[in-house]
Amino acid sequence: MRKTSFIALILSCFLAFACGGHEDPVTEADAPVLLGTDPENGAGGFIESSLSVVFHFDQNIKCSEQAQKGISVDGGASVDKVSAYGPDLTVGLTGLARGKTFTVTIPAGSIQGYRKNQKDSGAYSMSFSTRENDPVPSDPEDPKDWEDAFAAVVHMGVGWNLGNTLDSNSGNVDHMWIEGSTGRSTSDYETAWGQPVTTRALIHMFKEAGFGAIRVPVTWYPHIGTVTVTNGHDEQGEWHSYWDKSTWTGFDVDPKWMARVKEIVGYVLDEGMYCILNVHHDTGSATTAWLKADKAVYEAAKDRYRALWTQIATEFGSYGQRLVFESFNEMLDSRNTWNYSTSEAHEVINMYNADFVATVRATGGKNVYRNLILNTYAASTDTRALADFRLPADSVEKHLMAEVHSYAPYHFAFQTDTPKKVFDAACEKEVTGIIENLNAYFVSKGIPCVLGEFGADTSERAETELAKQAACYVSNAVKYNIPCYYWMSLSNAEDRSVPKWTKPVLKDAILKAYRDSKAK
Repeated sequence: MRKTSFIALILSCFLAFACGGHEDPVTEADAPVLLGTDPENGAGGFIESSLSVVFHFDQNIKCSEQAQKGISVDGGASVDKVSAYGPDLTVGLTGLARGKTFTVTIPAGSIQGYRKNQKDSGAYSMSFSTRENDPVPSDPEDPKDWEDAFAAVVHMGVGWNLGNTLDSNSGNVDHMWIEGSTGRSTSDYETAWGQPVTTRALIHMFKEAGFGAIRVPVTWYPHIGTVTVTNGHDEQGEWHSYWDKSTWTGFDVDPKWMARVKEIVGYVLDEGMYCILNVHHDTGSATTAWLKADKAVYEAAKDRYRALWTQIATEFGSYGQRLVFESFNEMLDSRNTWNYSTSEAHEVINMYNADFVATVRATGGKNVYRNLILNTYAASTDTRALADFRLPADSVEKHLMAEVHSYAPYHFAFQTDTPKKVFDAACEKEVTGIIENLNAYFVSKGIPCVLGEFGADTSERAETELAKQAACYVSNAVKYNIPCYYWMSLSNAEDRSVPKWTKPVLKDAILKAYRDSKAK
């Protein structure tokens, strides 16, 4: 190399360094690219009242808290929660009504990548639609023309109990664990006994399978007036939350609780199904029970009981004939005696039932003609309880019906010291006898009857044996137009959030027994 050329090369390198020419030109990275959504844009047919929409991008993304606030949905729905993880942005939606189209919108610049000098994202949106409600039989324009109780029990078909849900409660005045450890939201109670929050999809699953009715048990006492618990240690040093029921004040139901009850009842009625709404674990053997088949307790509780049913009946006063009210669940005497008590205790049951009917009718309007259900003592099928039960006077004719529960045979339905694991001929004979008694004491005397709960309270029985028990109840009850409502386990725990059947063999047996018996 010549000397002059070498000097020129050195000079050019110096000038390039001085002018910054050693750096590569800065390039701008592309914004994250939306690959698709789940569900797909334009999807339809959803029945849920809540839904998660996932936006999938071509790279890991982030969305600031401020940007999340700008994400929206139209159609009267709400954005409940937004989260970004990996390449996905999930937008949780609530308040989805049936028969509408919704659009989720993400403003421009909301989505960011992790590359240097990356462009702002564009605006994104996706739309989906919910399914129209299935056609629901319309009620006669004039409630005077509503079906009577005799027609209702025929049209209900077979039913199921949405148990351990709105009926969940602390159940022990010495251990008010829900009140002592939570903010007492509606979902705190709804999920306290191991069930997820109820969805419209769960109820739809029962409708699609062929069930005609859902019983919605509701425990009201934690949501009436002011329930004040005292937190502290007992004499043994154990922490507890104590409720002195004598300090209970007020008769008004919490509006948030009433709204959630209305929402779930709406799920049932929107499907064209019958819905039984009741007063549940306000009775029973728990120390929190405030309704007892005892004259002294009745005198102390009757005003609150009447006020409760006035509020329920008023709140649901515009609802159609497929909504049926049930006076109370399994009310016991002050000694918590099951099956049957004394004639005096049985008479108190009749007094509560009379109050219930008079209170609902007094709210007027459609409630004057609404079909009402009245339970026996302990909801018992014992012949002494059946014999002492009577329908109260009513302002309209043929709009009252009786209700009982049956978990029989006892050693089959419960895990006792001498369990019976096979539903044999002796079991069938016992169940058949129970149904025949219901005919003898009620149906044959012009009193329509509902079997509001039946089944087995044990997980130790094979599903095929449970299916035999359920089919025996249903096939015998159909002969006398007694609708049967299975308790709980057809869909249970997390299976309800899918939703899916926990015991599909049992479910099929119930429906088959009903269809086959109706066809005879």
